[in-house]
Amino acid sequence: MSNHYLGFGLGLRTPHFQDVLETQPDVDWFEIISENFMVAGGKPKYYLHAIRERYPMVMHGVSMSIGSTEPLDKDYLKQLKQLANEVQPAWISDHLCWTGLDGINSHDLLPLPYTEEAINHVAERIIQVQDILGRQLLLENVSSYLSYTDSAMSEWTFYNAVVERADCLMLLDINNIYVSSRNHHFDPETYLNAINPARVRQFHLAGHSDVGTHVIDTHDHDVCDSVWALYRQALHRFGPISTMIERDDNIPPLQQLVDELNIARQLAATTLQDRSVREVAYS
Repeated sequence: MSNHYLGFGLGLRTPHFQDVLETQPDVDWFEIISENFMVAGGKPKYYLHAIRERYPMVMHGVSMSIGSTEPLDKDYLKQLKQLANEVQPAWISDHLCWTGLDGINSHDLLPLPYTEEAINHVAERIIQVQDILGRQLLLENVSSYLSYTDSAMSEWTFYNAVVERADCLMLLDINNIYVSSRNHHFDPETYLNAINPARVRQFHLAGHSDVGTHVIDTHDHDVCDSVWALYRQALHRFGPISTMIERDDNIPPLQQLVDELNIARQLAATTLQDRSVREVAYS
């Protein structure tokens, strides 16, 4: 098992700050949204440091815009590095996307064209960010609702190429793979089977909104059966990977999320045991 394996975590959300401190739930680690804590002080920072004393943490950003053609935001990266120095996270992640234009943040995670030019462009920017932060970056696959006529390869081929070229790591969002597979009509297992296991450091699980004609990554529902099934396939493919559940809207009580996280624990325990038995049988 990797030295980087953290177990099973949750996204740390404001409504749960006090409950986490009072109940100290059976959660192995928490993921924070980096931008929520890029402040000088106040209650968010108080809770951050109090919870950090009890639990390992990772940092997850939403506005690096690594795929943009605009210059990297050096002020943002300086603040990110300062926060990392405070939190000492196990790792830092963001999204393989762009988020705005002409200084305007769309507050959406916009997909990239899957081209050789985009691979070179994004990889060069990731290398710069890693040099500034002094550590490898994890990049997450985003859910998407459109495709580019210029795209010359699959998303998974593009994703693999970017992380290899930049020598970074992957945060593999299982829900996003499922959402995109429905929207773009591909086999999600084909995606999983194409990903380089050596690059995968973390899994995300989340809920979505299924409107029939398409699926939207809303993070406001429980993880559905289809995503749990895909998670089992991911465990067979990649083995034990640090796993967490994201919930950003319609947030339930903390214990309800802990109960859902225990489903992931149980699935992982049975799936990985079955995987080990198969490996022994074929060795």
